[in-house]
Amino acid sequence: MEIKDAILLLHPILAVIVVFPLIGIIVNRALQVRQRRLETVAGSKSKIPPVVGQEHVQLGKWLTGSVVGIVLIALANDVFGNIIDKQVWVKSPFQVIFLGLLLAATIASLYLLYQAKQANWRGIFATLSGVGLVVFGCQDGVYRKTDQWYISHYYYGELAALLMIFSIAILPDIYKDKTNRWRKVHIILNSLALLLFIGQGITGTRSLLEVPLSWQEPYVQMLYGQKCDTQPCTIQAPSLSPKP
Repeated sequence: MEIKDAILLLHPILAVIVVFPLIGIIVNRALQVRQRRLETVAGSKSKIPPVVGQEHVQLGKWLTGSVVGIVLIALANDVFGNIIDKQVWVKSPFQVIFLGLLLAATIASLYLLYQAKQANWRGIFATLSGVGLVVFGCQDGVYRKTDQWYISHYYYGELAALLMIFSIAILPDIYKDKTNRWRKVHIILNSLALLLFIGQGITGTRSLLEVPLSWQEPYVQMLYGQKCDTQPCTIQAPSLSPKP
């Protein structure tokens, strides 16, 4: 297994170890927060401790950083792997420099989003983070399956990451808004994000079957080139010289 393959596997490894456990805990805390709020409004004393609200917020921040992080890992592996394979730095060095700066700017924008207090700055840094993700994901080499966008792991992941970024951007407004408008937006968008994460688990498993290891890729491309997915065909492996 080459380094490129190991980095590719880092994406699902982090998803299984970090992201999906966080999602389960966050959903649990969200239900507890809502139950506590309803009991408080009804005038009864809730047995759920107030700390669940803080835990929900903190874990949500961790989830956003984790989701954006593993998306960038997957995109960077595809983009820079394509640059190495096709020697893009020789043909277009400025493009490589731009992509490196774009990746750094996206990470920096997300960090500054966490630090921003004013709504205007939160909007600016959230927009920059989102634009960076989208532009970086549109580069050559990224496994997108645009012809099947409705079941594409890439599009599900991009949209889920953008929803997470938006949730961080509106977080302070949720507690300031007395009309609960932003709270309702938060609930709706994160319910959609939860469905996307479920879809990510399904489409991600399929992608692991479809994306070959580096040494398998030439043969898989030959299979697709001869349309072996729709008709019977045979690919002849090259003869290997015997070992001395």
